[in-house]
Amino acid sequence: MLRRVRQSLRQVLFLMARRPDLLCGAIVLSVLLVLAVKFTCSRAKNVVAAARPPVRFFSAEAPVVDLYLGQLDQVERLRSVAEVSLIFFYAPWCAHSMAAGQEVQQVAKKLAKQVQFVAINCWYSQGKCRRQTRFYQYPIIHLFYRRFGPIEYKGPFVAQYVESFILRVITPLTYLPSRATLEEFLSCHEPRVVGFFQFNSSPQPPGYITYLSSALQALRRDFRGVIRFGVVTNKQVAEAISLREDETVYLHRRFNSSLIFPRRERNFTSQAICSWVFEHRETVLQWLQPLGTKSRLLEQELTKGPALLLFLPHNPLGSKPNPILQQVADIAVRYHSCDNNNHSGLDKSFTSHSLCCQSVLLPESSTSVCEVCLSWSRPSLTSSSLSCSFPPTAQGGDGLQSYLRYCCLHQPPAPMSIKTATSVGCSNFLNSYSPFSQYSACCRKVEPQLNESQAKEGPDMQRVPLTPPSLSTPPSSVPQHRGDGITGLRCQTNRTLRFYVLDVALNWPLAVRLGATGNRTAPLHQEAGTPGDGSSNGLFAAIVNLKDEVHYVLHRSPAATLTESLEAFIRNFSAPYTLLQRHLVGEEDRKGGEQEDRHPDEHQQTSPRPLITELTTSSFLPSVMDLQKDVLLFYYTQWCGFCSVLNHIIIQLARLLQGNSTITVARVNVARNDLPWEFMVDHVPSILLFPRYRKHLSVKFPDDLPITLPNLLRFILQHSGSVHNTDKQVTSSVKADASGPGAILHAEFLSLQREVQALHHARERLSQQLAQLWRDNRRLTFDSRSLEVQNAELQRERQSLEEQHQEKSRQLGEAVRRLQELADTSESLLNENTLLRILLRALKDRTEAREQAEVERTEAEQKRSHMAS
Repeated sequence: MLRRVRQSLRQVLFLMARRPDLLCGAIVLSVLLVLAVKFTCSRAKNVVAAARPPVRFFSAEAPVVDLYLGQLDQVERLRSVAEVSLIFFYAPWCAHSMAAGQEVQQVAKKLAKQVQFVAINCWYSQGKCRRQTRFYQYPIIHLFYRRFGPIEYKGPFVAQYVESFILRVITPLTYLPSRATLEEFLSCHEPRVVGFFQFNSSPQPPGYITYLSSALQALRRDFRGVIRFGVVTNKQVAEAISLREDETVYLHRRFNSSLIFPRRERNFTSQAICSWVFEHRETVLQWLQPLGTKSRLLEQELTKGPALLLFLPHNPLGSKPNPILQQVADIAVRYHSCDNNNHSGLDKSFTSHSLCCQSVLLPESSTSVCEVCLSWSRPSLTSSSLSCSFPPTAQGGDGLQSYLRYCCLHQPPAPMSIKTATSVGCSNFLNSYSPFSQYSACCRKVEPQLNESQAKEGPDMQRVPLTPPSLSTPPSSVPQHRGDGITGLRCQTNRTLRFYVLDVALNWPLAVRLGATGNRTAPLHQEAGTPGDGSSNGLFAAIVNLKDEVHYVLHRSPAATLTESLEAFIRNFSAPYTLLQRHLVGEEDRKGGEQEDRHPDEHQQTSPRPLITELTTSSFLPSVMDLQKDVLLFYYTQWCGFCSVLNHIIIQLARLLQGNSTITVARVNVARNDLPWEFMVDHVPSILLFPRYRKHLSVKFPDDLPITLPNLLRFILQHSGSVHNTDKQVTSSVKADASGPGAILHAEFLSLQREVQALHHARERLSQQLAQLWRDNRRLTFDSRSLEVQNAELQRERQSLEEQHQEKSRQLGEAVRRLQELADTSESLLNENTLLRILLRALKDRTEAREQAEVERTEAEQKRSHMAS
């Protein structure tokens, strides 16, 4: 075989030596073949479909100049011919741009005569807008007022809000021609800035343009235009706010002194005026508009302290002021008004201010009686407008008793009758810090028989029982104070609130997450307060305390007005011991309140009992605190991996206890359902057992014990409740009086019988599971044996394959060696062939030279013979 290969190689080399053109042709064909293969394989990667040419984004009827080819150079030309211009940067594929384009088109149809609307495609790769601008999101709206701009619009892309912003840019200043308009302008709760410029000396004072630019700068920082700028040109009108010098900027403030821009300390520029206004403004009611994307705007505001979030319907284009917003603003202004709210001095007699008193008899002396009176901080209040409430210590607390003993026993009061009594032992008792009231104590000696004539006392003493208000009424609707009790509350409590207003139509999902129910209110085009806007139910209020991780929801009473409900809500939160109840948000609330809450008993009647009861915030207490059932509660979350591992154990336990009607296996997702603090756990997964008849003695599954099916059964049987564990003061005493001890024994016997039956059922199920496990173990044994036999066969096959592999490797090595020898031989043959060719060529040249010499000699001889003849 090797000899044939050598012969073939010699023939090929010989042909190539004789025909070199064949070698060149073979090389050319090989190169062409490689190029054809490469071109065929890479054709799909190199060919890309050309982008479609851009088309108009707005319709032809819309009064919008659509630069869909990205002609950025034309924007400057269009902007120069208009006083106010709106530039809409969009991407044609962006869904937000499509939605915002429809809103902008609506606004353009209304304001086309006043504003130049221009839209430009900033996504077209060949356009200048794509190459010269760097936008990270779309759409973008820029407004230009003459040469000032751009003013970027950062509000919601809703037609009413965009139109309101454009109108603010068109008229950034409010002209104030008279004192009446000036007073009306300054009466609003929002910050107000007034500029005084006289137009007598020149058509346009030099500082007026700067003041106008500062108003536009404020719109650049706040798209809502909360800070309004007014201008006064009449000197008599300016004197109403003590402005006498021309080109003066005045910042009106309610709670502190109003300010005048310090031109000697700061440069009179638009940026300096705008910064000065934002630094010294007073904000009592702040609009909040979450961006709807990932941002920390809401978190930054809530971390500042407790916040009162007010969701109300708002129409930015409303011709009339929103009545709900006016009421809320009035409450916020009075809440922040801290003047004329100081408490009465301690040197004044408490009897001139006290409205509610309670007599306390000291056990040390039968003639010493101390009267504890509640003195309100506002002396102008009347007794009819207050609801008296004493602390529990007034009924015999140690702190109050010790104070009264010291007051009455160490300071001898003068003997007196109840009609002409004047106490010398009066002082104030500070039971706890309260922004509303202080307690005072006066001691005197009276005759015991005079206690029967207490009803004859004057109207200044109102005897009330020491009981708190009923808790059945919602805490937010129980007014502790009426009238003007909220005025200055911000400076009387450490629990200061910040007021935030949100548009309920734009932030309805956030309101639902906080506890709002029902459907969202009327659309934006309806004015608040008009029929159909739900003005009576259009307000949702919640206090969020991020530090304490609680929030409270306002529950309005039908009989109370909005002002009364909000004031009571704020006062109850500001009290040292608030009566407000923490609002718990459950999984059904997160779904928007679409599903109605249903009691577990009703659920069992309408549908079969589930294997594991899934609890929510609303169904937690009725299910767990059921006295007739032992409840095994499993705390879990959807992101907990250990909880998922234990699911099959909980399911097996529920199947074992399925026939027992006295034991309920339940679980609750604590990540989606808020629970009362006393029912929370420090980690998940956790298992708690609430035994029947003694729910107050709940037991937690030991952390050091593995969670297995036998351990759970042992835990339930050890701590489950029975009839003899019932509350003797509530349940068993009533049953004992009604039926006697025989009924209790009979009930206990029935309970034990049911428990024995349940244990029998559990034992049968365990026996079946053990039998199944034994069968599975036997099957696994047979399978393991067969696997061992197969493994042995595989080992033998592996050894034979390894031997074959070694033999083949040896043969391949031998073949490689022979091929190497063949290559060496071929190379030597090639060298010999080359040498032979050289020799043949030399011989050929030598032969040709001889033949040429012979020919020349023959021709010379012929020539000589011819010449001789």
